[in-house]
Amino acid sequence: MAEPTAGPSVAGRRARMTVAYDGGGYHGFAENAGVRTVMGELRAAVARVVRVDVPLTGAGRTDAGVHAWGQVVSGDLPVGTDLADLRHRLNRLLGPEISIRAVEWADRADFDARFSASWRQYRYHVDNHPDPNPFTRTTAWHVSAPLALWAMNAGCDALIGEHDFAAFCRRPKVAPGDQAPSLRRHVQRARWLAVDDEQRPGLLRFEIRANAFCHQMVRSVVGLLVRVGLGAVTPGEVRSILLAGDRAAASQIAPPHGLVLWEVGYPPS
Repeated sequence: MAEPTAGPSVAGRRARMTVAYDGGGYHGFAENAGVRTVMGELRAAVARVVRVDVPLTGAGRTDAGVHAWGQVVSGDLPVGTDLADLRHRLNRLLGPEISIRAVEWADRADFDARFSASWRQYRYHVDNHPDPNPFTRTTAWHVSAPLALWAMNAGCDALIGEHDFAAFCRRPKVAPGDQAPSLRRHVQRARWLAVDDEQRPGLLRFEIRANAFCHQMVRSVVGLLVRVGLGAVTPGEVRSILLAGDRAAASQIAPPHGLVLWEVGYPPS
């Protein structure tokens, strides 16, 4: 979508959107000059509808190829904006790759999709059937060798709680003299389960919830746990790798297309 010509941003009323998208055709969520991104398309469409430029904030920065069902976006819309009409028009402009699932006025003026969030939850799908499934090829990682679900769940135990996840995170670039940001995160939930769906036999789902995630953390965790399921790593070694902070030990990164930002949680108002 071409960038519209918009007037200056105007003060308005804080709104929040719940956004789903197929990330396969985008270079990630966050705006990036010269490439097509989800936020770039969304912001351009909002400006086209409301006739002013609206700075937007997202709850999470998903990578290229990663999908979302429950991404949350906040921004100040002109007072008097018809939210139902806005949602309808945005979906006509952006669908089917991007869908606005809900738009509502925020319950407080300082609501921020990113900084007000208390947790994020991701899902990752693995197609663990000997034969590839055409209907999951863009949303699940096909691993044809049998995976031991019990072992993968046993490996999850070490992840629960607050830890330094340096072993699972791509280290951010830091300018000389600056302090590297902390990679400590609090994981509240991590588990694998088999999905009961006759049209998608062998589908496994990984769910993980934490206060925040660092770059490539979920995909690195999935990559290691799949190695656990294959018997290449024992469940007990997951804790050793986590404590050692050795990025090379958890270097297998699951492909992006199996990952979905599923939900973002906020404290009650």
